[in-house]
Amino acid sequence: MKQDLFESPDYYLLDDLLSEEHLLVRDAARQWVKRDVSPIIEAYAQKAEFPKQIVSGLAEIGAFGPYIPETYGGAGLDQISYGLIMQEIERGDSGVRSTASVQSSLVMYPIYTYGNEEQRQKYLPKLASGEWMGSFGLTEPDHGSNPGGMTTNFKDKGDHYLLNGAKLWISNAPFCDVAVVWAKNEEGRIHGLIVERGMEGFSTPETHNKWSLRASATGELLFDNVKVPKENLLPKKNGLGAPLGCLDSARYGIAWGAIGAAMDCYDTALRYAQERVQFGKPIAAFQLQQKKLAEMITEITKAQLLAFRLGQLKNEGKASTAQISMAKRNNVAMALNIARESRQILGGMGITGEYSIMRHMMNLESVVTYEGTHDIHLLITGADITGHQAFK
Repeated sequence: MKQDLFESPDYYLLDDLLSEEHLLVRDAARQWVKRDVSPIIEAYAQKAEFPKQIVSGLAEIGAFGPYIPETYGGAGLDQISYGLIMQEIERGDSGVRSTASVQSSLVMYPIYTYGNEEQRQKYLPKLASGEWMGSFGLTEPDHGSNPGGMTTNFKDKGDHYLLNGAKLWISNAPFCDVAVVWAKNEEGRIHGLIVERGMEGFSTPETHNKWSLRASATGELLFDNVKVPKENLLPKKNGLGAPLGCLDSARYGIAWGAIGAAMDCYDTALRYAQERVQFGKPIAAFQLQQKKLAEMITEITKAQLLAFRLGQLKNEGKASTAQISMAKRNNVAMALNIARESRQILGGMGITGEYSIMRHMMNLESVVTYEGTHDIHLLITGADITGHQAFK
């Protein structure tokens, strides 16, 4: 079985800025990834299957709703702890981090933030323990970057709502027990509905033939006259701002998670460069390889500082959507570039499943697109600094 030799880079001694709790949380997640994810993830990626046996482990390290209060089964941690957990999980695999991100930020977060007490008590403890898994239905076949154009809708039928439509590219869909679905009412206003597996007319076909996120389960959410009880409507917020608020939380986690993928690629490339001998010396002794490695650690360090400061702002309730967009865009692009450079350092070996780099590279091609594309996040920043929206 493959041994995980990962050593985390900390060039600017950022561990000194973390609390004892932060370090305990991060190290618990790191050890779990080394023990339960790294030895199996290549095999699961090769066969395009999500390793469902790790769900209980994700729950045990607090990956499901880490910032949700303990009253509802969460760990009651701060936002930096949440980020560190996502960093460590994505160091193992972006698809596994996607599973945790969706559960935490896109399912538990809206139920906790927009739901009533009955909904919190019913759903959150089972989601926190991993007994139930959730998915988030916003993206549609014809509406990705423009979610406000969605056509999924529900009608008031007196004692229930009747839901129709379809959602696409949904992480966790094939095995989800509940789905937080965003749909328009008869007036065209967007609301969140909790849809449960087993409701007649609700199906979740799996998406196959992916070259990316192969160890993550992706699918569709299809609604054919689904009767949704009225008590399943999230009452505390509606409009497009409601699902976008969830995406802020998820994008924040991605900004940390991408650092983990970059760290793993860098660590793999550094170790390989020190061991691989060509022309009578380790390739790490050649200037061009040192240039690559030096630029990698510089970009990782910059991303760490960006994420840490964003975490402080999140803890203080000051982080804006535009600030989160900047971090998501920068850190994912950084990780993707490092994956590509790391693959070159490994030469032909870099394309094999013997190493994690090619898997990270393929995964990050999805991460750079989902939950706001690279270009859309650029325009969010542009709109914020100029006051003019370019994508409307």
